[in-house]
Amino acid sequence: MAKRKVQFISLLALLIVAGILIGVFTVWKPYQAKTEKPSVINVAINGSLSPLNIVKDKGWLDEELKKYNVTVAWSEFPSGPPLLEALAAKRVDLSFLGDGAALSGQSSGLPFINIALISDGKSLNSLLVHENSEIQTIADLKGKTIAVAKGTTSHVFLLKVLVKNGLTEKDVSLVNLQLQEGLPAFTSGKVDAWVTIEPYPIQLVLQKEARVLAGAEQGILAPATVIARTEFANNHPELVEVYLSVFKRAADYANANKEEVAQLFSELKKIPSEVISEFLNKQNYTIGPVSEDAIEAQQASADLLFENDFIKKKITFTDYVDNAIVKKIK
Repeated sequence: MAKRKVQFISLLALLIVAGILIGVFTVWKPYQAKTEKPSVINVAINGSLSPLNIVKDKGWLDEELKKYNVTVAWSEFPSGPPLLEALAAKRVDLSFLGDGAALSGQSSGLPFINIALISDGKSLNSLLVHENSEIQTIADLKGKTIAVAKGTTSHVFLLKVLVKNGLTEKDVSLVNLQLQEGLPAFTSGKVDAWVTIEPYPIQLVLQKEARVLAGAEQGILAPATVIARTEFANNHPELVEVYLSVFKRAADYANANKEEVAQLFSELKKIPSEVISEFLNKQNYTIGPVSEDAIEAQQASADLLFENDFIKKKITFTDYVDNAIVKKIK
């Protein structure tokens, strides 16, 4: 009996040790895989005209990543919300987002961080009405139909404009339309107003199809940030640094070669080159650390979105900012 008990205890001890070893190796192997360099990185262009369009056209990122035996898989999205869906599925490693998408994504717990600031967004958004519209003030929007892509920087801009002028989202009728849907809806008269980003306001004003009811004069910041999927940034900071360096190269190139870039953007977006030229003349592309002003603006936007039930969880924006890599870029 004693002998059987000893045998049983010995067998139990052996099973426990085996279980521990299996557990160790089960944990260890994925960790090893995560630290290996990827063969492909996923870079997404988000709607608007940006230095990333130049990077892709020139092949600069592909060229730099050859040194690491890494290639680029490009994708393009009309706005931030659909891009976030791809990021959640690990189909986006690096991109950029406007304030609305960044805040709603982080409130939803999506795993990404803000690693650089590319614009304060002060001149990005405009609220347009028809050229011959009877709407003359923000107060006149009460009861009107407004097209906007919900969850985007334009949505946040609209909320702030309404609040600033004593209205709320409940005072108007919102129609959720992406850029490519909002343009025909507005020009055909199906909606009373449209909140959108440049260069569409410039185009429609030049064509005398719209006038700006609210824009840069509102003084509303709409910071746009470069974002990285958290796991990717933690495991491959050297690749993130390459991405940021190439982004800066493209930003500098755009500022110095506006005529050439206008032609490129015109071909990409099927927008007249004179419209793009006016847009670029007002634009100065930059990249740098996420500033205190941007952080303050983002926190105010996050609080506003929470108060309006657009995001379900309060966030502290600084928890999602990491300027360490961009500070290395010269």
